[in-house]
Amino acid sequence: MKTTAMRLSNIELFQIIKDKLGEKEAKSLVDYIETKVEDEFDGQRSMYASKEDLARVQGALETKIESAKNSVIIWTIASMIALLSLFKFIIN
Repeated sequence: MKTTAMRLSNIELFQIIKDKLGEKEAKSLVDYIETKVEDEFDGQRSMYASKEDLARVQGALETKIESAKNSVIIWTIASMIALLSLFKFIIN
């Protein structure tokens, strides 16, 4: 099931609710909703990565990729030398 979110500012929400509940109740309700949303966001903040976190991970990945690339090159050269030695042994 697909849901679409409707974005309202606090002022727009206040205006909509004020007509139905009155000014005092609308203000209280909007303040309550805002507090709940902020609390929920603060509680989940640790789950989100910052730009610094992403940059740190990117740097670590680049280092690991470079190391793996160097290992592959070394093993390829060593394998070529071993194969050439084997061919030379077979030919002689």
